[in-house]
Amino acid sequence: MRKPALNDEILLSIQQPARYIGGEVNMVKKDPSKVDIRFAMCFPDVYEIGMSHLGIQILYSMFNQREDIYCERVYSPWTDLDPVLREKKIPLFTLETQDPVKDFDFLGITLQYEMCYTNMLQILDLSQIPLHACDRTEEHPIVIGGGPCAYNPEPLAEFFDIFYIGEGETVYFELMDRYKENKKRGGNRHGFLELAAEIPGIYVPAFYDVSYKEDGTIESFRPNNSHAMPVVTKQVVSNMDDVGYIEKPLVPFIKVTQDRVVLEIQRGCIRGCRFCQAGDVYRPLREHSLEYLKHYAYDMLKNTGHEEISLSSLSSSDYSQLEGLVNFLIDEFKGKGVNISLPSLRIDAFSLDVMSKVQDIKKSSLTFAPEAGSQRLRDVINKGLTEEVILKGARDAFEAGWNRVKLYFMLGLPTETVQDMEGIALLSEKIAEEYYEIPKDRRNGKVQIVASSSFFVPKPFTPFQWARMCTKEEFIERANIVRGKFREMKNFKSLKYNWHEAELTVLEGVLARGDRRVGAVIEEAYRSGAIYDSWSEYFNNDVWMKAFETCGVDMDFYTTRQRSLDEVFPWDFIDAGVTKEFLIREWNCAVNEQVTPNCRQRCSGCGAKSFGSGVCYETVKG
Repeated sequence: MRKPALNDEILLSIQQPARYIGGEVNMVKKDPSKVDIRFAMCFPDVYEIGMSHLGIQILYSMFNQREDIYCERVYSPWTDLDPVLREKKIPLFTLETQDPVKDFDFLGITLQYEMCYTNMLQILDLSQIPLHACDRTEEHPIVIGGGPCAYNPEPLAEFFDIFYIGEGETVYFELMDRYKENKKRGGNRHGFLELAAEIPGIYVPAFYDVSYKEDGTIESFRPNNSHAMPVVTKQVVSNMDDVGYIEKPLVPFIKVTQDRVVLEIQRGCIRGCRFCQAGDVYRPLREHSLEYLKHYAYDMLKNTGHEEISLSSLSSSDYSQLEGLVNFLIDEFKGKGVNISLPSLRIDAFSLDVMSKVQDIKKSSLTFAPEAGSQRLRDVINKGLTEEVILKGARDAFEAGWNRVKLYFMLGLPTETVQDMEGIALLSEKIAEEYYEIPKDRRNGKVQIVASSSFFVPKPFTPFQWARMCTKEEFIERANIVRGKFREMKNFKSLKYNWHEAELTVLEGVLARGDRRVGAVIEEAYRSGAIYDSWSEYFNNDVWMKAFETCGVDMDFYTTRQRSLDEVFPWDFIDAGVTKEFLIREWNCAVNEQVTPNCRQRCSGCGAKSFGSGVCYETVKG
C-alpha cells in the first residue's frame, strides 16, 4: 500500500488535489523493488496540460511494456502547492508510487516550448536535485531532456546530463540497456555518460567545449571526450507501424486541456513553410497505415470511455488515406456518441463535407491560417496558399452553413512591409464580403471573423534562422497599424482583431536561438521568482529584464541581429536531417519571393532522404 506524499490537510488546502494523487484509469502499477530501472517522466507544466500531451503517453506506455523498467509521472506543482513543498521540505514526488523523484535512476523532462524553462528548474529544485549537472553525484538521477526544444539544447546545457535528439521510440531502450550494463559491473555516473555519448542521437553537454570570438559569436564547438561524437544525428522511426500504439491511455479524474483520445496519423510534413521548425525537424513525412489506425482508434476508445477522438498531425489533409479513415470513424463511432475532431485540415470541398458530417455547424467555427496578409509575403514564407483558394474555401464554408471564422496571422516576418500588415485587415474584409454576397435568406445569421496575430520568432533549423527579429516596440507598432486598418473596413462590426504579447515573444526569441551564456539568465530569473512564464497571469517581464542585466547578457545579440550565412550557430553540431545548404537555398528563395513545391510535387533535396523512409521514397521525382 503506497503512502500519499501529501497529507489530507495539504490536499484540502490546495486547488485540484487530483493533480497530485495519481490512481487514474489505466495507471500502471508495478512493484518498484522488482524492476532494474525507475524512470520519472516529467512534463514541466501544470497537470492538466501535461496529461494532454501525446508524447508523454507514448513514452509512458513504451517504457512500462518492459518488465525491468517502471516509468512514473511528475508534473509542475501549481503555484499554491509550490511554497508548501518548500516550507515543509517535502521533495517532489511521482504520481504512481508517491516516491521522491530524487530516488529514481532517471528524470526525463520533455521540452515542448521555451517558456517552460523556469518550470524545468522548479522541477529540479523541488526534487532536491542540484540544478547544475556538474554538481550531481552518484546518488542523483540522470537528467535527460528531449522534445522540440532539444534541437537547440545550449541554453540548458548546464542543467542536463543528457539530451535525446529525435523520436523516443528509437534509441531509448539502448540507453536503458547500457545503464543496466554499467550498473551491473559497478560503473559510475561518468562511465555511463561515456557509454551514452556513443549512442547516435545522444548529446552529453559536459563532453563538449565552446569558445567565442570577440564579437560574441561562436568560434569553435568541439568534443572534449573521445566517446562524444562531433555530430549528433537525429533519430527517427522508419516504419510508423512498427511503433506500438497506446492501448490503454491514461484517463484523468479531472478535466484536462485535451480530454479526448488522440489518434496520431502521421509524423512530419510535406509543406515546407519557412517559418515552421516542426515542418523541418520532423521530416520526412511518415504515415501510419489505415488498418493500424483502425485498431488504434478502436482499442483506445474501448479502454478509456472517451467521447471524442481527434486526429493528430502537422497537416491532416496530407494524410494519403484521410477519406478512408474519416469514413471509418464516422461509420464506426458517430452513432455511438463519439465526436470526431479534425484539426489541421485545409479548407476545401472534401474537408467541408467531412466536417459537416462530424460537427454541429451552428456551434463550430472554421479556422484558416493564411499566416500573412498579402500574396507576396505568403510566397516569402512558402505558405503554398493563394488568396483565391482562401476566399473560395470561405465561400464554400458559408454556403454550407458556417458563419464563424478564425484567421491566424504572423507579424514581423522577414521582408514584411506596411502593405503586408494592412493586408491582414483587407483579407479579413474580403472574407466577410464573401459571406454578404450570399442571399440573405440563405445566410446563417451574422458573420463573425476573428483575426489573431502572433509575433514571428526565428527558430533553429528553419530558413529564417538567420533573420533579424523585431523589437517589442516594432511588434506593437505593427499590431497598431493592423488594428487601425481594421477600423477602416466597411464590415468593421463583423471583424475582430487581437494579438499576442510582445514582451513574451521577444524573450522566446532569445531562448530559441540562445547559447550557453543564456543559461545563467534563466537560472537568475528562476531564483528571482520567474515561474509559469507561458501563463500571462504569472509572466513577469521585469524579473527577466533584471536577470539579463545582472548576468551582463545583451538580448539584442540574440534577437535583432541579422546573422551572416557563415556564422556558427549553437545548434550546428546537430544533424536534424535538413542540411544547412538547403536552408540557405530556401532563405535565398524567400528573399527573392520564390515558392518551393511540397514534397509530393517534387523533391527539394532537403537532406531528409538520408533517413531512408517516408515520403522521400513514395514520391516519383520529376
